[in-house]
Amino acid sequence: MDLKEAIYSRRAVREFTSQPVDEEVLRQLIDAAIQAPSAVNQQPWLFTIVRDKALLSRISREAKAHMLKTSAAALASHHFQSILENPDFDIFYHAPALVVISAPEGPWVVEDCALAAENLMLAACAVGLGTCWIGFAQGWLGTSEGKSSLKLAGTTVPAAPIIVGHPKMAVAPVPRKAAKIDWIS
Repeated sequence: MDLKEAIYSRRAVREFTSQPVDEEVLRQLIDAAIQAPSAVNQQPWLFTIVRDKALLSRISREAKAHMLKTSAAALASHHFQSILENPDFDIFYHAPALVVISAPEGPWVVEDCALAAENLMLAACAVGLGTCWIGFAQGWLGTSEGKSSLKLAGTTVPAAPIIVGHPKMAVAPVPRKAAKIDWIS
């Protein structure tokens, strides 16, 4: 698959087979991720891969409870509240792997990790894997308990939790809005 095809066909995948993702494939995705640009070329990334189903389940439960307690968006949205209160809802959609991209605290942590995440997601798409950035996990992973569950130092920021797996089916394209462009000459 060429780059343009990956860009135009990458979608958020939320239904996975139970087939695990090979360690070598995960290493290839991370190699693609570290090709991303970073502020002042610091390349600050740390990649934590979670494949332990019990730990993924615990993180899902803790993250849902944390969001219900702390997120104004979750409390304001009946939809968010109902899915977060559902004990059967797994925020990781039963994906076989979670890759959390982190970096030490700093002024461009989120940007650096987001650039690496996009490379990882495009590389995954190119080899037939599905991914999704799990925003529901971010708040709890940033707590001391969340960092501890990933064995992260206290000054490390877990910025991009990305699930990876074999999609059950192809995800239909989502219509895109026309780009808003202001030309200043």
